[in-house]
Amino acid sequence: MDAPSFCCSCAAPLDLSDRHPVCTACGRTHYRDPKVGVGVVVLDPDRRLLLVRRGVGPGKGLWALPAGFVDADEDPRAAAAREALEETGLVVEVGAVVDVYPGVPGARGGASFFVAFEAEVVGGVLQAADDALDARFFGPDDLPELAFPSTEDAAARVRTVTEGQL
Repeated sequence: MDAPSFCCSCAAPLDLSDRHPVCTACGRTHYRDPKVGVGVVVLDPDRRLLLVRRGVGPGKGLWALPAGFVDADEDPRAAAAREALEETGLVVEVGAVVDVYPGVPGARGGASFFVAFEAEVVGGVLQAADDALDARFFGPDDLPELAFPSTEDAAARVRTVTEGQL
C-alpha cells in the first residue's frame, strides 16, 4: 500500500523520508496500520474442504478459504464467522487458530497478515453470496486452482492430518 502524500488532519504535504510519514505543518505522524485478514478452515463429514471462488482481487476467479478483513473493534473469531456467513450462507462455530500467515507480497488490497481458524458448520444453507462467485466443498484430490499460500497450506493439512486435528 502506498503511503499518503497529504495529512488527513490539515491537508499539508507529508514528509515521506522516514518510516512513518510526518505532516510538514501540524507534525502529525501517519502510521500505516496493518490490515488483518481472517478465514475459516471448514471440513464436511467426508473431510472435504470448504472453498469459495473469489469475485474480487487479489485472486479474483481463484478459490480460497472463506475470509475477509477484521473491522475496527471486532473480535477476530467473530469476524471469521461473519465472513463465512456472508460468503457461504453457513453459520460456523469458530475454534482454534490453524496458523498465522504473512501477507502475499505485491497483492494490493490484501491483508498484512492472515489468521486461519478451525470452524464447524452449525447451521445455514450453502450458497455463494457477497463477493464469492461460488462456494462448495472439495476433496483433497479434486481441488481447483487456489488463490493463496494460506489456502494451499490448509489443503495440505487436510490431506495429512488425523481426524479432529488440523
